[in-house]
Amino acid sequence: MGRMSRWKPDGRSRLEQAAYELFRDRGYDRTTVADIAARAGLTERTFFRHYADKREVLFGGAAVLQDELVRALRGVPPDVPAIEAVRVAVEAIAQFMHGRRALARERERVVAAHADLQERGLIKRASLTAALATALEQRGVTEPVARLAADMGITVFYVGFDQWLDDPAGRELVEIVHAGFDQLKAVASGI
Repeated sequence: MGRMSRWKPDGRSRLEQAAYELFRDRGYDRTTVADIAARAGLTERTFFRHYADKREVLFGGAAVLQDELVRALRGVPPDVPAIEAVRVAVEAIAQFMHGRRALARERERVVAAHADLQERGLIKRASLTAALATALEQRGVTEPVARLAADMGITVFYVGFDQWLDDPAGRELVEIVHAGFDQLKAVASGI
């Protein structure tokens, strides 16, 4: 009696939901791993199977995004120009955010309030950019062009992400990112 179940389905998303609720209600600094696990109805040990620490709840999806970004790029035919291949890959990761706008807003609120989390966000962004550049080089794109295309693509994603959080029209991130690449193309052709 009173013991927590050793296994409950969907532990990762339950931990994530519990963490965001506690971050909102108590604040990030006053929330512990024990608090998160208890709110999710799981043990601390289960928490640490999914996350290294509470900070990783906010950034745990970075590896999934990076894997999807690279996978999507590898699926683009080799004759497609670099920036168009980047568009396909970036739009693929934008699809991952479907239905997660409210959670993304909450995450951004927490990250914006903590310098160490902002730093972690910049590291995540740099990792995505580096992975994309490396994948472009593996397609035969030269190093400076690969870096430039990756930087532009990830910038379009993040600019679009910021717009999407409070988009008055309620557009999906993939629509905003697609429009961002069109704007990038228009800017580049006008130079």
